Amino acid sequence: MDIADYRKDIDRIDSQLLELFAQRMEVAKGIAQYKKQRGLPALDPAREREKLLAIAEAAPAELRDYEVCLYSLMFELSRSIQNRVLMRDSELTRRISDAIESTPKLFPASATVACQGVEGAYSQIACERLFKLPNVFYFKNFEGVFSAIEKGLCQFGVIPLENSTAGSVNKVYDLMMSHNFSIVRSVRLKVDHNLLAKPGTKLEDIKEIYSHEQAINQCGEFLSTLPGVRVIPCENTAVAAKRVAESERGDVAALSSRSCIKLYGLECLKGSVQDVGNNFTRFICIANDLQIYPGADRTSLMMVLPHQPGSLYKVLSRFYALGINLNKLESRPLPERNFEFMFYFDLETPVYSPEFIELMAEIKSICEEFSYLGSYSEVV
Repeated sequence: MDIADYRKDIDRIDSQLLELFAQRMEVAKGIAQYKKQRGLPALDPAREREKLLAIAEAAPAELRDYEVCLYSLMFELSRSIQNRVLMRDSELTRRISDAIESTPKLFPASATVACQGVEGAYSQIACERLFKLPNVFYFKNFEGVFSAIEKGLCQFGVIPLENSTAGSVNKVYDLMMSHNFSIVRSVRLKVDHNLLAKPGTKLEDIKEIYSHEQAINQCGEFLSTLPGVRVIPCENTAVAAKRVAESERGDVAALSSRSCIKLYGLECLKGSVQDVGNNFTRFICIANDLQIYPGADRTSLMMVLPHQPGSLYKVLSRFYALGINLNKLESRPLPERNFEFMFYFDLETPVYSPEFIELMAEIKSICEEFSYLGSYSEVV
């Protein structure tokens, strides 16, 4: 036999598989109708375990793992088509529907907004990208921003989530596990770090540089050209600039935004010192209550999954079966739970699509813990 003969055999077998798969899905629909009449859930874990054990025992040893993987995916597809038949409203889908109806059709132009840092911080710049006339309240740390939202001190909060070169802001992800909030919008802000110092200071005079840890990480190549200079992390890039301005020393500098030059009476010793010119930070805008503004095409979720093989795969295969694109997957260790993690997902799907509603109706059933963080659009 040559390659053409093998391909003919493959085509013949595939034709049979397709016909049998279609038959299997029709039977799954019939099972769903039966379950719908009797108020039964789509997932029957005992039945799935029984089937997988039987498949593993019947499969040739060299194909056992492959066949178990194939049937695990088939079960996910079967359950997905059953859920389309069942399509029961869940508490979450009702919340989402109510939020779509009750949220104003226009994002507010003015609001009280909580930010971490001081005037001139990148969070403030992001805030002004999101709102035309924000009334900004500054807090010392990220936890203060979350608390201000929960306590109703501010309508919204703006917090950095990730950077295109330095990665995720881990502290924010950790805080997201312990606070109640909803993401209502996000924005990508081009970040431009500059070395700022008091007027008259020369580059060779500098002995210490202050900045936020993320900014320090983003400027590693430039900082490596300054041997002997001590780099000191602080709460915020704007806090760093303010510290330099208020210092009595003439040998300190800050990595900060250009807006801090005029704001704190400093000079730029060297501009755009970040390692990568195309450097962006993504900020999220959070609120206390669930708000879904028109055009929401991105959804954020957090999940704790069963600590067993295949748990994450089952979630990802559900996204795949529904044709939902995954933009981001982040994991953070759970405090006091050894080697267990909270998973954060960003999904690209319109909030109005039937696939989204179907996912929201069924996803909670395969998680130990589940948090819907909101559906929103992103300002670029």
